[in-house]
Amino acid sequence: MYDAYGELLTERQRKCLDLHYLQDLSLGEIAAELGVSRQAINDILHRTEELLEQYEEKLKLLEQDKNRTELLLVVQSALVEAIKAKHPSDKTLQRALDVVDQILK
Repeated sequence: MYDAYGELLTERQRKCLDLHYLQDLSLGEIAAELGVSRQAINDILHRTEELLEQYEEKLKLLEQDKNRTELLLVVQSALVEAIKAKHPSDKTLQRALDVVDQILK
């Protein structure tokens, strides 16, 4: 969710999430680095996680991305079957498959 909604967070929220989840610092270590209490960091992380969940509930970016990926996988599979079954040298089908492969990467 951080990747999808991180820009909607404050700098302090992003910093706390980064230090805790990406750099694997403890609450105490983050508190010492930011000059606040361990409880303050715990509160920031808890509220930020709730906020990210609310963003997803309202905007559904992750859900949409998952659905788009599932549809692309279906198209990819169909293209592979079409190329194998009927048109092994058809450049249009191969180009479509190449585009789907790039999107899925």
